[in-house]
Formats: sequence, structure tokens, C-alpha cells
Amino acid sequence: MIFNAHIFQAMQNIEFFDFQNKKALIRVDFNVPLNETLEVTDSTRINAAVPSIQKVLNSGGSVILMSHLGRPKGEKQTKFSLRHIVSTVSEKIGTPVKFAEDCIGSEAEQAASELKPGEVLLLENLRFYNEETNGDARFAKKLAGLGDVYINDAFGTAHRAHASTSIIASYFEEDKKMFGKLIENELKAVQQVIEHGERPFTAIMGGAKISDKILLIEKMLDKVDNLIIGGGMSYTLFKALGGKVGSSLVEEDKLSLAKTILSLAKEKNVNLCLPVDSIIASSFSNDADISSSSNTEIPNGWMGLDIGSKAIKEFSSIVKKSKTILWNGPMGVFEMSNFENGTKKLADAIAEATENGAYSLIGGGDSAAAINKFNYSNKVSYISTGGGALLEYLEGKELPGIKAIKD
Repeated sequence: MIFNAHIFQAMQNIEFFDFQNKKALIRVDFNVPLNETLEVTDSTRINAAVPSIQKVLNSGGSVILMSHLGRPKGEKQTKFSLRHIVSTVSEKIGTPVKFAEDCIGSEAEQAASELKPGEVLLLENLRFYNEETNGDARFAKKLAGLGDVYINDAFGTAHRAHASTSIIASYFEEDKKMFGKLIENELKAVQQVIEHGERPFTAIMGGAKISDKILLIEKMLDKVDNLIIGGGMSYTLFKALGGKVGSSLVEEDKLSLAKTILSLAKEKNVNLCLPVDSIIASSFSNDADISSSSNTEIPNGWMGLDIGSKAIKEFSSIVKKSKTILWNGPMGVFEMSNFENGTKKLADAIAEATENGAYSLIGGGDSAAAINKFNYSNKVSYISTGGGALLEYLEGKELPGIKAIKD
């Protein structure tokens, strides 16, 4: 993939399209968390889709929303019905949302045909059909028949070659398929970091496994001045260096890979920063016995679950001096209160750097969850809605959902 500022010029732009009396079929990512009573507990993804929806409505068009929820694996299950989110979507958009009990077939077709300008229809869960995830062309054609124009605004699923994210685009003429505002913002945020990022450029990688981030790490070594690695993946690196990591998470089959990363960083003159110390626990539990340790001398039977005070100080100092920051992955098990401090302090540093003029891109998934948990969503430059999609895009892969519109 080439990061190119001209990516949007060869296609229709939602800002300039005339939606008057048009039915816009919008693929959104409303795969939101629900509680035990099936109420939405985090509406971030719904909020992110509102600007595109309102653009169509304010331009005299109507909107047909399609999304997935959970992993029903081709079965119609009540707990995965999008009916549960109708009231939340209505509230966020500011207009009542109609609901179709199916996403294809006579009921969906009738509901779509009766839609008037200014109205919104939400289709039932796409993944109640295996044809969605299988990228079935006939299924995509049935969906396409519901609307006059197609808008992909689901960055979180753009890396999937599913019927509603990539196959469907082929049923619309070039001037009737486009990205929504969310996807445009996502792509521009990546371009800002990769193409236009000021130096010093710092990438922060966390999470459990080094194998999940290896391609991104290799890519970033050609771009950044500093690469901070924390979280579970750091213990694989420490073990590769000959350190004692106790019962900490280690990918034994990736020790050779870890040595390669260390060697590459040195070769490319990248400042690779590992956490010198950890908050350690006697078990993977918030109620476990807790202590601190150097990351090369963790006792047997103990495991690192967060970065320690020395690491926090060093990492924060680097971040605060940075002008461009990419963060993907927490520094510890931030979901547990006793092991959230490292991730929170890093978020503090990113917020401070951003306030002082740095550009900060927060990766989706756990990084976004952490920023939201600590109420820093308004103190960073951009929070991506895509976990796997953002990773693959940063790695240089061409995403099917992007390619389908761009080509």
C-alpha cells in the first residue's frame, strides 16, 4: 500500500455528492458492547458514524444502515439482534430509526422502498447469514438492490473481504460508491503519521504477543526515532536477552524473532526502549500478591502484569519530547485496577505531548478502550475505530473494503 494524499481524488466524495431523493446504503460498524439486559454500554462506534448519516439526511436523502453484531455464525440469535441498539442509534442521530427484521428478502425490500427523504432504516444483523462472511456475490447483490448509492463507513471491518464491505461495491457505478467521513478520517490520520509526521516520532507497542505485532514493528523501524515496547510482549524480548522473567507470558517459539527485532533496531539506529521494571503478581488476578522487580530478575512463580515506576518515568519522558506518537497496545493488564497504572501514566504523557503540539494517533481495540476508560478521548489527536484493520493498514496491506471503493 502507498500512503498517498491523492487517494480520495479518483472517487466520489460524500461531501460533494447530491443525495437529494437518493437512498444511501451505508455499511457501518455497530458491533457495540451490550450488557446483560442487552443495552449499549459503549456507543463510540455509533457516534463515529453519525456525521456521515447526518450528511445524507441533511442533503435530502434517506439512509439504510447495515452492520453486524457479534459472531452469530449464520444463525439468527436474539442476543445478536440489532433491534437492541435501535433506541441508541435513534438518540445519537436525532431522528427515529425504523427497523427491518431481516437484511434481505421481501421485508427488507419493502421497508427500503417505502423510505422517504430524511428517514433512517436499520437492517437486521448481516452475519445472521454465512453468505456475509463468505463474501457471497448473490447476497451482496441483494443488499445492493436496496439502495441507490453505497457508502462504506465501517473501517473496523475494512480488512475483511465480506459481502457488505467489498463485494457489494461492484454493483454500484463508480460515481455512486464512496467512503464515509469516518473512513476518510481514518485514512487521513494514518497519512498524517506515516507521511507527514514531525520528529521525534515515537511508536508505542503493547499487548500480549509479539507475533501479533511483528509486521507493524518491522514497518515502524523504518519510520520512527523511538520504539517503546511494553505489555506481555516485552517478556519475550527480555527472555531472548537472557533475562529471568518468572511465569510471565513468553512466546517460546518467538525468541529468535525477538533477537532479530533487537538487531534490526540497532542496525536502523532506532531507540528501542524496553521497560526496565515491572509490577509483578503471584497469579493472574487483581487479588494476587503484588511486588515489583527488575525485568531480568523476576522470581519463579511470579509474573509481570504492568510496567514499573522506572519504566513509567523513562517512557513518559520520551513521549513528552515527541512530536508524532502512534500508540497500539496497553502497557499492562489495565482492565484490573492494580495493573492499570502503567497504561494510565502513558496516556497522561500522550495527552500532555498532544497539548504541547504533538500529533497522537491511538490504535483501536485495547488502546482506544484505555483512552476512553481514563477519559482522555478529547486529549489526543485521533482515536481509530479499527483494531485489526488499522494494524493491517499500517503494515502496508491493501484492505479489501478500501480497495473496492478506490478501484
